[in-house]
Amino acid sequence: MRSLLFCLLILPLSVIAHPGIGIVKDSKGNVYYTDLKQVWKIAKNGSKSLVVKNVHTHELYMDAADNLFGEHLWYNGEKINTWGHYVWRLRNNGSLDTVIKPSTGFLTNYSFVRDDAGNMYWVERSAASQFKKKYPGGKIETIAQGNFKDVRWMHATANGIIYFVDYHHLYKLHNGKFILIAKDISKHSTAPITVDGGRHSLFGIWTDKNENVYIADYSAKTVRQISQNGEIKNLVYSTIPWGPTGGLFDVDGNLWLLEASVTNQVRARKIVKIDFGLQKKSLYSNSFFPVLLVTGFLILLGVMTWFIKSVKSFANGVAQI
Repeated sequence: MRSLLFCLLILPLSVIAHPGIGIVKDSKGNVYYTDLKQVWKIAKNGSKSLVVKNVHTHELYMDAADNLFGEHLWYNGEKINTWGHYVWRLRNNGSLDTVIKPSTGFLTNYSFVRDDAGNMYWVERSAASQFKKKYPGGKIETIAQGNFKDVRWMHATANGIIYFVDYHHLYKLHNGKFILIAKDISKHSTAPITVDGGRHSLFGIWTDKNENVYIADYSAKTVRQISQNGEIKNLVYSTIPWGPTGGLFDVDGNLWLLEASVTNQVRARKIVKIDFGLQKKSLYSNSFFPVLLVTGFLILLGVMTWFIKSVKSFANGVAQI
């Protein structure tokens, strides 16, 4: 009973602090995604296979030649208190090699956010956030800088337009200028507060051919569709215990959604285009959920109290005998 009560109490706080957003497709229609332990492939015929073992990568990148790139990041323990990483490549012929050899610390001057020309983009956080661009030839330049609270996930379109998350806001970076597309995206969510105060509410970003932007709002268990004028629509919902962390559209307009659960499970599911808007709303996105949670807690508390009293009464009866 105590274990059940404990699980109920910590459920809202058991969100994944930093799940992966990596889900990509190749030119043949195969989909690849990370579960932070390995990388999986879902073939166009629906079959699933493991393609890269024992890699902790949050992001993936697929180039024009169908070569898949990712990272392996690890922690060396509290005693040493250091991190290590390397960058791997799964070639289109199935062979696996290393692009950046095992190194100490975190990955620098390299990114999985790229445009169709192969340019890489990332942000260096300091007093002013500096947005960097690395050309295929190796040249690195600062394309913009600004004062932001907590720049996190980024997405580059085919022609190099950048979208990024700053806490609960979505920005666009184009021609060196920042444009606020949507503010306080998770503000009206009734989802339970995450252990990090909402820092990891918004995750993966992707776009469609009509320049609509999509963002995985994990805290609201909802995929948000955001137009260029900032209009926000709810496209699809995840159901308990899942929450969206990334996504992409295939050539037929179907959505492939990457989801993580509160128990660290990961899945990728295909949502047919005709089903958009027909998805059932998640309890986490419903104002009724907090009432349901409190009611469940009170019921369990009552049952536990009754059980303890019954045990005490039985023990007293045995003592009298």
